[in-house]
Amino acid sequence: MTAAKSSLDCGASGSGVHVVHPTIPATDPLVTRNRAVWTAGDFDRIATGYREGAEAFINRLGIKRDEAVLDVACGTGNLTLPAARCGARVTGLDIAANLLVTARQRAASEGLAIQFDEGNAEELPYADGSFETVVTMFGAMFAPRPERVASELLRVVRRGGRIAMANWTPGSFIGTMLRAHTALVPPPSGVPSTLLWGDEAMVRERLAGASRVILTRRMIGFDYPVPPADVVQLFRDWYGPTIRTFEALDQRRQGELFQELVTLWSGHNLATDGTTRVEAEYLEVIAER
Repeated sequence: MTAAKSSLDCGASGSGVHVVHPTIPATDPLVTRNRAVWTAGDFDRIATGYREGAEAFINRLGIKRDEAVLDVACGTGNLTLPAARCGARVTGLDIAANLLVTARQRAASEGLAIQFDEGNAEELPYADGSFETVVTMFGAMFAPRPERVASELLRVVRRGGRIAMANWTPGSFIGTMLRAHTALVPPPSGVPSTLLWGDEAMVRERLAGASRVILTRRMIGFDYPVPPADVVQLFRDWYGPTIRTFEALDQRRQGELFQELVTLWSGHNLATDGTTRVEAEYLEVIAER
């Protein structure tokens, strides 16, 4: 696993020295698998569906000019760009190099100075206490070792700072969709459900090193200008977890999963004009350091 160097004026404050902690082998199979999932397809085609909700998440934080902000598992910039528009000094990190290409293009198109690094949420390449705010939306929760993720998030945020997470809850629309995937293609042995990051008791346990944890259940909308069946096809073509799940199934089970997902999206669709709008619950986590 490699990580590009971060500059002081667009990311971490303090010494700016990168520290790898804890050490994970470059050939670690879980890291390799996670990278393969998120480099499959084109997540930006999915992320466009909930950009409005991502901006609202950032706006609630009241990020200030020159605030040092890290977006972990930043994808194509759904949180990174709104934070930079506030005047913050922002770093975005993701395990998928192809998503960072898109994020850099989006930032450049707006003239935003953002540092984007390739890296792993379980092994953040930044010095202790580098950031005032660390954010992650539906990102860090997918890393296979949550205890390492929690430790790293707490490590890189300075005292008096905060961690802000958005995590799918087990009973949410997206939680139901993800369980349909793992029911057919389970995660590797020993890897806990990603949806445990949406369980309030588990989050408090994992972030026990924080001085205070505030949990709020919120809704976020997915909006696509096509009907539900086309949305499912969009996920099948471009969303890494769905791509990899379908690849592991035979033709019959692929058809069954596709129809199950169409039924799910259709049953939750709030739009009546041939488009799709679905609202999904997530757990907003604010952990104060």
